[in-house]
Amino acid sequence: MVLERTCLQKKQASGGNEKHAMTSLPARYPEVEVSGSPRTMGQQIGEAAGEAVRGFCQVALEHINRSVKVSPQLADAVVRDSLTHARRYAPEMVEELAGVAESSRVSLEEVMLLQVRNQFTDGMDHACTALSLGPQATTLGRPLVAQNWDNDPVLDEFTIALTRRPAGKPALLNITQAGLISYMGLNSAGIGVCVNTLPAPSRPVGVPHYFTLRAVYEATCLEEAVEAVRRAHRAIPINMVMATPQGPANLEITIDDVRVLRDSEALTHTNHCLHPELLEVNEQFPELIQSHPRKRRIDTLMLDAHAPRSLEMVKSALADHDNFPRSICRHANDDSPHGFMATVFSIIIDTEGGQMHISRGHPCTQPYEVYRLER
Repeated sequence: MVLERTCLQKKQASGGNEKHAMTSLPARYPEVEVSGSPRTMGQQIGEAAGEAVRGFCQVALEHINRSVKVSPQLADAVVRDSLTHARRYAPEMVEELAGVAESSRVSLEEVMLLQVRNQFTDGMDHACTALSLGPQATTLGRPLVAQNWDNDPVLDEFTIALTRRPAGKPALLNITQAGLISYMGLNSAGIGVCVNTLPAPSRPVGVPHYFTLRAVYEATCLEEAVEAVRRAHRAIPINMVMATPQGPANLEITIDDVRVLRDSEALTHTNHCLHPELLEVNEQFPELIQSHPRKRRIDTLMLDAHAPRSLEMVKSALADHDNFPRSICRHANDDSPHGFMATVFSIIIDTEGGQMHISRGHPCTQPYEVYRLER
């Protein structure tokens, strides 16, 4: 049963400590479209969103230090060594970031810090509740992949909807912070991706997960996507909930392997391991902001449904307040150390329709706006 609360009750329940007045923001994120060579696309991103890139660079280390103390010297070392891995993995992506840095009037190292910042926190810089539905499981008759992105609300001001049209590769549309090489979204080949933190062993340096995610958008099928991730020397674990031409899929990505979970109808994921080979990992790491209760709740709302799920049913599930404020629609609370995290945006990706439905702020109060990847 969805817990109904007024905005005032929500504020009182969370102690009035919401970090961001999300309802005062414009309903839509800024939209940017770029095309051409990697360097050209990067330059166009900086020209269109350079202020957001510079702002993100300025707060990146401060954001890291909300969870763990990192010296500038350590940050520089991780940036340098990870940049070496990134160049080996995808030199054209580094070239794009160089273009971003150039036109945003920051250094490549500053932009690279944006890509590696979660390597200082064992990858645990955000938490999410996600789901993937096959076409037969939706009233649209098309696959959907969706999530709430729970993070520091300060990142909202650096967030854009970015369409890239790289030469010779699928076009892609991401909801992302300006300066990142990729994030949640879809490509023109029918692949949609949502991302969850996955507490598991990590290492200080390697290919940042934003790079492997970008490589997934260059794939045209699940097999290519898995191989794109597997070939990287990865620094941190991550989870990708996907809609693919081959149906719903979930990739639990550790630093040593990629384990694939499949279901023809529906999958859900929060922030702990589900693959049988990884269940013992859950015993080694603390639960990330009530992951198990959120998993049980999204399963009740989505997997236990006995009829195709409508778009409105998915929106309702993502706005659910069971166990408020530590709910699927998450609000700030006094938990340590992640109580400041809240749902910054909610996203529903319609891969075959080429569109994303996004609420800027909590989906319990904010409308979903539609962003389209024109074919």
